[in-house]
Amino acid sequence: MGILIMAGQLMLSLSILIVLHEMGHFLPARLFGTRVEKFYLFFNPWFTPYKKQIGETEYGIGWLPLGGYVKIAGMIDESFDRDQLDQEPQDYEFRSKPAWQRLIIMLGGVTVNFILGFLLYGMVLWIWGEQYMPAKNVAYGIYADTLGMDLGLQDGDHVLAVGDRPFDIFNDRILVQEIAINNAKTITVERDGQEIQLPVDGKYSAILASYKNKDKRLFLARVPFVAGELRKGDPAENAGIKKEDKIIKLNGEYMPFFNDFLTNIKPLKKQEVEVTVIRNESDTIDYKMTTTEDGTIGVVPYGENYFFESATKDYTLAQAIPAGTIKGLNFLGIQLKAFSQMFRGKIKASDSLGGFASIGKMFGSTWDWRHFWFMTAILSLILAFMNLLPIPALDGGYVVFLLFEVVTGIKPSDKFIENANIVGFILVLGLILFANGLDLFREFF
Repeated sequence: MGILIMAGQLMLSLSILIVLHEMGHFLPARLFGTRVEKFYLFFNPWFTPYKKQIGETEYGIGWLPLGGYVKIAGMIDESFDRDQLDQEPQDYEFRSKPAWQRLIIMLGGVTVNFILGFLLYGMVLWIWGEQYMPAKNVAYGIYADTLGMDLGLQDGDHVLAVGDRPFDIFNDRILVQEIAINNAKTITVERDGQEIQLPVDGKYSAILASYKNKDKRLFLARVPFVAGELRKGDPAENAGIKKEDKIIKLNGEYMPFFNDFLTNIKPLKKQEVEVTVIRNESDTIDYKMTTTEDGTIGVVPYGENYFFESATKDYTLAQAIPAGTIKGLNFLGIQLKAFSQMFRGKIKASDSLGGFASIGKMFGSTWDWRHFWFMTAILSLILAFMNLLPIPALDGGYVVFLLFEVVTGIKPSDKFIENANIVGFILVLGLILFANGLDLFREFF
């Protein structure tokens, strides 16, 4: 069921983005009197599941969900239809229009995607606000995971800054971004009442950006071990531990934090242990029980939101739109910096690539409208960014040819554009196959 929900969200999001992107080409083309012969969601090689002729335009839905297209009369596109180009140019054709009109038509798709991305960011802020955990509220510091320990972090550290960026929102992704993208050289922490700076080796840009580490946490909030739920039939429930009990000792050793308890009990598989709890803030009770074959006792702890107060920043509509635009621009800035890191060899390009499976996982296995629209905003900006790359067959490739024509007054020949588009189409298709092949390789190997 979870896979179907992922796939459903991905298909709906892509359908919205593709239709609006192609509408960005369609509307200025019609505005300038250019004939649009086809308007398709998804590609339709060999056969078409659905099509309908309305006026001079055929509208349809293809079966291959790798994108969509509008077929504009007199334009060399991915259909590579040369029949029209062998005839005399007509007034209603793309090639007959002034260069500035052709440029607007070609930029229409990415323009819509940029505006849509900024707008959706803003709408998410307006409707749901911005939820976050202030770092100052995380009273017990961090629990450092393996990758965080490699960076020099220790349990109980309070992260104060990474590079020059203050760590005021408790989120380990901030460290990942600042180190992998912005080349932060230090992490500032408070440890045992003293402020110290941890040097960050340059190798961690590639390590943190690698695909195998993309879901690994650097740290979590260190929290007391309070029973939020007891698994039925497991040792803790059978022994008499109750919800809201605070677990403080394991085999007589003081261990008030959940992660400490988890680390120490894991090796004790199917062994008798003594667990000490505090009930009702005053009663101390010892329980003996035998752990499971996995080294657990069946207690699900409360998370950080139970102990620490989170915050929500609300936005009016007038505040949300510019705030969404700023967040969208910041996201694009990160993408540009990531490209720079790739070109400099600090991040592997293959670690940043992913196909439909990778994108689907980003939506998650439950349907959350806030997350759906947030992800759609991100994909819209990525679609705009990628389409602007100066690769023939993408919008950016056409834009390069048109800008050359506007600046020099020399129009590249139809044959040259056709050959360039063939090369570009092969490159793009190869990239899509490679990205989806990476997904399969990561899944099964």
